[in-house]
Amino acid sequence: MNKKQKLHLDYPCAWIYKIIGTNQDEMKNAVHEIIRDRSCKISLSRQSETAKYISLNVELTVESESHRTDLYEALKAHRAFKLVL
Repeated sequence: MNKKQKLHLDYPCAWIYKIIGTNQDEMKNAVHEIIRDRSCKISLSRQSETAKYISLNVELTVESESHRTDLYEALKAHRAFKLVL
């Protein structure tokens, strides 16, 4: 898929965000703060060799394109995360 093609998804659908940070508990608390009472599954994805960086997968159902991008922007803006994919 090139950059000009738009991703086509049928909503609602399952979506996974990968979040990277340095403190697992802080990251999990931030996810729950952002998604509030929505159901999600948070699982460890990887940890750097020195355990300085941790990546988690956040799996949940997104209702629409705007819902998906709003969650991405909220996660990206939170200080607990160094990177959101």
